[in-house]
Amino acid sequence: FFCFAERDSGVIMEFQFVYFIIINVIAFVVYGYDKWTAQKGKRRIPEKTLLGLACVGGSLGAFYGMLFFRHKIRKIKFYLGVPIIFLIHIGIIAYIYC
Repeated sequence: FFCFAERDSGVIMEFQFVYFIIINVIAFVVYGYDKWTAQKGKRRIPEKTLLGLACVGGSLGAFYGMLFFRHKIRKIKFYLGVPIIFLIHIGIIAYIYC
């Protein structure tokens, strides 16, 4: 296997870590907000937006948001899709950073 990332590239890794934290917090909050709007009968966040947040790195926050708020846990594309997206992210990270 080849490592495509320098182990000493601290600035890049720090940026990626900060991005990971921010996007997962955003995903968690958005899932909670969508649950709240569902309960109030207000305008909802589109499912493609919720799944999109998971795809761009927020899969862990989306997963915990689903569990914490008990939201979208009955929809197959969420209860299977979000964990699969998370596993794909883990695979990508493992491949890049060996």
